Amino acid sequence: MSEAQTLILGFIAGVTILLGLPLGRLRSPRPGLRQFLNALAIGILLFLIWDVLTHAYQPLDGALGAYHDHRGGVAPVLGYAALFLSGLTIGLMSLVLYERWLAGRGRGLTATYGPGAASGGELAARKVGIASWSAARRLALLIAVGIGLHNFGEGLAIGGSAATGAISLATLLVIGFALHNATEGFGIVAPLAAEGERPSWSFLALMGLIGGGPTFLGTAIGRQFTSDIVSMLFLTLAAGSILYVVIQLLGVAQKAGRKNLLYAGVLIGLAAGFITDMVVSAGGA
Repeated sequence: MSEAQTLILGFIAGVTILLGLPLGRLRSPRPGLRQFLNALAIGILLFLIWDVLTHAYQPLDGALGAYHDHRGGVAPVLGYAALFLSGLTIGLMSLVLYERWLAGRGRGLTATYGPGAASGGELAARKVGIASWSAARRLALLIAVGIGLHNFGEGLAIGGSAATGAISLATLLVIGFALHNATEGFGIVAPLAAEGERPSWSFLALMGLIGGGPTFLGTAIGRQFTSDIVSMLFLTLAAGSILYVVIQLLGVAQKAGRKNLLYAGVLIGLAAGFITDMVVSAGGA
């Protein structure tokens, strides 16, 4: 497969994230619908955490298997374990520290200021760059960053498969990742839909670039070389950052009440993630 064809596959896998983004422009959804959309995003993101950590753990699992069968030493096990835990910790705690820093300046994203729980005055920020955004927009940005890190790892997989000549696998990966990315687009804008805030098309395009663009970039890099270390690093960073966002959204959901909507939305979101994953598995990828 030529480099141009590989990059086209990466572009297709990433651009489908735009399919779910327009849902963020819903006009004044009812409170019940807002709560359900918030819960749906939680379900999708929970699936992504499982999906990301499953793939990130594979090199460590392989090192453990080699050590058990006396085909490898303990050094690779300790190295991969340290990288796995470090990436997860940095992905989560960097956002926690960033939140604390913002809160200290009166601009924080805290549980009180979460989408659906804050008053108009609380959501107002000093008019300096991103700090002028509402809490819902800043949370959408954090989701896009986490998904972007995840999609970079997916791009590495696509590029690596194409480089090794596994064209059918690369094609199946593109189909599966494209389906995943379509649901991820909604996950990004869910905080906005839950708050009833209609973002501009330019904002949606920016979130699509942040969330989906790394798929294309990862494909280009993955075609040149493959690295379990790089892949694990980006996947664990993504898992940590997505975990942070899930905790934020759960806090919002608990304050909103209507637990039946929370449970139903999370279940449907999880189901959507696993169904798209089954499509890929059914194809043999």
